[in-house]
This record gives sequence, structure tokens and C-alpha cells, in this order.
Amino acid sequence: MLNFSILERYIDSYLAGFYNTIQSSVLALIGSFVLGTVIAVFRIAPVKPLNWFGTAYVEFIRNIPLLLVVFFFYLGLPSLGITLDGFVCGTIGLAVYTSSFIAEAIRAGIMSVPKGQTEAALASGLTYLKTMRHIILPQAIKIVIPPLGNQFINLIKNSSILTVFAGFDLMYYGDIINTDTFDTFSTYIFVAMFYLLLTIPLSFAVVRIERRLARND
Repeated sequence: MLNFSILERYIDSYLAGFYNTIQSSVLALIGSFVLGTVIAVFRIAPVKPLNWFGTAYVEFIRNIPLLLVVFFFYLGLPSLGITLDGFVCGTIGLAVYTSSFIAEAIRAGIMSVPKGQTEAALASGLTYLKTMRHIILPQAIKIVIPPLGNQFINLIKNSSILTVFAGFDLMYYGDIINTDTFDTFSTYIFVAMFYLLLTIPLSFAVVRIERRLARND
């Protein structure tokens, strides 16, 4: 039986975790999108070292657990004299991890744009970077909006990794509430509800955008 008194008693803790989850997700979303776009451009750039770096980045990051990525920042950086709190490490790790998937999605979008457009832009005097920025990337990103939306939804769910590093997210506060109440079922059902408040609207938005793009094709 769901115990709604837990939600009433600990609403401040739930809201604090909810706010921190939103904050971490938005920061990681922006960071992963920017980094993923750069890596995608590296992967198709006419400079071999950039190709190698982009490929190595994607294959390495995408094929290791998110937890290890965050551990690198949380436990690895202090050995270099850089100490960051759990929230920052979790957010950075989340951005780096997600960027590898976003890079592949954007690269696929870039590859779907006819090569003739790149050749025409370069022939008209534009540099490679300006060609990417003004002509190719706007089209590529439009094409891959649905898969990008799915990656952003995954990012929100993956933000629960912050609880391992005292990141003060929803799961972190859920663990504290569960320790205090010993009502595991009710505690985490409410945690799930708060996650759904973020993911369901985003999921519907992705579906709506996908349908609109399909009608415009």
C-alpha cells in the first residue's frame, strides 16, 4: 500500500533532489551536446589525427560503464591535485559519457547530408569550419532530433549515478528517506514519479517533433 504520508513529510527532500537532478541534467545535456558535436566533426574532418582522436574517444567512452567514467573524475582527478565534489564529478562524467552517443548520432546526420553541399560550399570559398557551422550541421541536427531526444531522456535517467558520489540527486535523497522510514516501496515509487515528471513530457515532445518532421519531408 502506497504511504502518501512519506511524500508529505519529506516533500522538501524530494523537491531538493528533483531540483538537483534537473540542474545536473540540464548542465550535462548542454555539455554533452557541445562536446558530442565537436567529436562528430572530428570524426569526419579531413585531418587524420582528428579522425583518430574522435574515433578513439567514441569507442572508448561508449564501451565502458558510466560508473567508471565518473570514477575517473571523482577519484582520478585528486591525484592530479584537482578535487571536485560529487555533484560536479557526476555531472561532468554524465556529459562526457552521453557525448559519445550524441557524437555518433550527429555523425550519422552529417553523413546523410549530400556531399555535394560540402563540395559546393568549399568551392565558393568557405572554410571547412564555416561550411560545417552554417550549412551542414544545421541540416544534420534537424535530421537526428529524434535520436538526440532519446539520448537526452537516457541522460536524465542516468543522472541517478550521482547518488553513488553524494551528488544530492533524487536517488540520493530517496536513499536517505528510505533509511529513515524503512518503507522502501513507497519511498522509491515517489522517486520514480518525480523522474516521470521529467521524462514523460520530454518523450511526448520527441514523438511530436518526429511526427512533424515526417510530415514536412
